[in-house]
Amino acid sequence: MKVTLHELAFARSGDKGDVCNVGVMAKSRRIHEHLVRALTIERVRAHFGAMVQGAIEAYPLDNLDSINFVLRGALGGGATKTLRFDQTGKAMATAMLRLELDVPAELVEEARRVTSALGLR
Repeated sequence: MKVTLHELAFARSGDKGDVCNVGVMAKSRRIHEHLVRALTIERVRAHFGAMVQGAIEAYPLDNLDSINFVLRGALGGGATKTLRFDQTGKAMATAMLRLELDVPAELVEEARRVTSALGLR
């Protein structure tokens, strides 16, 4: 199935100068294992396109079922220099969650069960 990352994970982002980090937290261990393989640096670069001018690094955090992405040159120079609407990268997590992936149907169903158990939509 083709779904957005929003179906499978939560995300949070922030900044340090012109560097943005986006933490992606899978809704289950099995989903995390899939995301480590599918959510590659190349895939993230293609998704963000020209918004990220520098290197992208990925740091899997297996004990937290998460991946931390570091996006360099992602904020137009940083909060005090940029003319971008989102100077501090807070919306980068939402942008990341719009990334589309092909995922086995059973993982999508697993994610939906977790979402429902948490009382979320």
